[in-house]
Amino acid sequence: MNEVQLRDSICRFGKSLFDRGLTTGSTGNISVKYGHGWIVTPTNASLGNLCPDSLSVLDKHGSVVSGDKPTKEVPLHTAMYETVPNCGAVVHLHSVHSVAVSLLPETDPADALPPLTAYYVMKVGKTALVPYHKPGDPLIGDAIRGLAGKFTSVLLANHGPVMAGKTLEAAVYATEELEETSKLHLLTRGLNPRILTEEQIDALRP
Repeated sequence: MNEVQLRDSICRFGKSLFDRGLTTGSTGNISVKYGHGWIVTPTNASLGNLCPDSLSVLDKHGSVVSGDKPTKEVPLHTAMYETVPNCGAVVHLHSVHSVAVSLLPETDPADALPPLTAYYVMKVGKTALVPYHKPGDPLIGDAIRGLAGKFTSVLLANHGPVMAGKTLEAAVYATEELEETSKLHLLTRGLNPRILTEEQIDALRP
């Protein structure tokens, strides 16, 4: 995609996420790799009402090249691009069910959700949970770097999900799958749900 197409894609996916209640108000942010840097949504912007011309362009270090002031969550985006192999886009939301899972004391930091469905395994894999930090805190980036690129899906405790993908479409679809799996997990919590076996999981891997 060229720059105009990437900007339009960010706005289109942002509106789709907003319209379906996966983010509210001015929460959430999206970035896409472009050239030697990336394009990201501005600070205090609603994903439901983005303007292509106001998106921020950053270099590979997260410094502003052009556009409006970027989201304060630049540190987490930078960390994902630096550590996750073939990362082409990052989506960060405050989607309700994913946030709820991040609040539960029994959530495993190395495997936050059970393998309930085939599509969770195929699109997400495993999800890590990192400790709470104030939104925009550079320490969020350090926590993500501490995962050494082993996870494309990360829950920020008491905050929300962060998803990396080879493309924006892949990152958005994986984020949606994470939210649906979080919802299923909460609905079946304490009911001893049947999860996929290791053999079934292995059969889903490329």
